[in-house]
Amino acid sequence: MLTIDAEAYRSPWRTVHPAVKGVLFGGLLVCALVLPAWPGAALAGAVALAFGLGPARVPPRRLLRTAAAPLAFIATGAVTLLVTVGGPEAPVAWDPQGAGRAAEIVGRASAALVCQLLFAFTTPLAEVLPRLTRIGLPPALVEVVALIYRMLFVALDTARRIGSAQAGRLGYANRRNQVRSLGALGAALFVRSYDRAARLQRGLECRGYTGALTVLVDQAPLRAAPVAAAAVPAVLVAAVTLSRGVWT
Repeated sequence: MLTIDAEAYRSPWRTVHPAVKGVLFGGLLVCALVLPAWPGAALAGAVALAFGLGPARVPPRRLLRTAAAPLAFIATGAVTLLVTVGGPEAPVAWDPQGAGRAAEIVGRASAALVCQLLFAFTTPLAEVLPRLTRIGLPPALVEVVALIYRMLFVALDTARRIGSAQAGRLGYANRRNQVRSLGALGAALFVRSYDRAARLQRGLECRGYTGALTVLVDQAPLRAAPVAAAAVPAVLVAAVTLSRGVWT
């Protein structure tokens, strides 16, 4: 199981209805994307972190480890805004306005990333997917996503076992062996995944599959009061940001 899924199942907010967490972190995500980057995105990210590291008790180290790769991607993309290419002065020159645009993009993207990761760290995907059909998503699309999600863990486990067997046979002792072993691992993983998918389809057909996968979902009560309370942080962030623009 992936780290983010394991933490979602251990989260004290797992019993909270996904709609409540969606309104909380989704509202802050909208604030990070729509409001001015300063202070809107910064406030949205800070409030999301306060909820995630506080009541939700998301482990900071695991959150940082999960966000490291996306943050590196954000930083790499922001660096390109610092220069201009093909200008009249030089082929590559410093852009005076690039630092401001880069800071805005980093702020918005980082705040949006935090909101999405905290929702994922507190809500197992298996509890979200069956509820998506209730908001109008096509059942076939939801089932495809659910099957891919479940098969992903099978593929990761298969790749781990094949890699361990190859390492036991010195398949990664040098670069040449590494290239050969990685190629063999990819080929074996494709064949086994295709075979598992075919057997899964045959199994569903033998069980009278009619186009809908019925799964049990914990029926967490959804009340209007928690949903309204979850929308308050986003409203406050928007009010503070907009009022600051009025007074300045």
